[in-house]
Amino acid sequence: MAKGEETRQFIIEKAAPIFNTKGIAATSMSDIMEATKLSKGSMYVHFENKEVLACAAVEHNMKMLTERLQRALSQYKTSKEQLFAYIDFFSDPNHPPVAGGCPLLNFGTEADDTNPVVKEKVNRAIQQGQELLSGIIEKGISNKEFRADWNPADFATVLFAMLEGGHLMARMSGNNDRMEVIASNLKKMIEENRV
Repeated sequence: MAKGEETRQFIIEKAAPIFNTKGIAATSMSDIMEATKLSKGSMYVHFENKEVLACAAVEHNMKMLTERLQRALSQYKTSKEQLFAYIDFFSDPNHPPVAGGCPLLNFGTEADDTNPVVKEKVNRAIQQGQELLSGIIEKGISNKEFRADWNPADFATVLFAMLEGGHLMARMSGNNDRMEVIASNLKKMIEENRV
C-alpha cells in the first residue's frame, strides 16, 4: 500500500467510529483532525469534503460489521446454528460489534431524508443481510433441517426487522431486556420450522 493510501485508510479508520457515534451531520472535520492529529490540509488532500469522507466511513463501518459477522457465522456448520449465531451476534446492542452501535440503524435513520448516497449504501447492506439470512434458510431446507414450506425471504425480513427494532429499544433503554425477549422468540420461531 502506498503512503498516500495508508494515510487515507488511517483517516477512514479513525473517522468511522466518530461518524457512527455522533452521526454525519454532528461530526465536524475538526473532530476528525483531533482524532488523526492531521492538519486540515492533509485531510483535504485525501478527501475533497466531509461528505466524501462520511461515505467512506459508512462503507468502512458496514464492512467491519460484515467481516465480524462472517467470522462469527463461519464457526458453525448447520443452518440452525448459523441462524442462532446471527441472532446472538446482534443480541447485545449496548456492547455492539462496531463502536457506536449498528451502522445500518445509525446511518439509515440519519440519511433517509438527507443523504441519498448513504441511504442507498444502507439499503444495499440491508438487502445483503436479508439475502444472507434467506440463503442460510434455503440451505437448511435443502439439507432437510427446516420444513420445505418455510418462506426464507419472509422470515429473513421478520428476523432482520425484529433485531433492528430490538437494537433501538436496547440502546434507548440502556439494557437488553427487550432484546432478550426478541432473541428468544426468534429462536423459538426457528425451532418451530425444524423438520
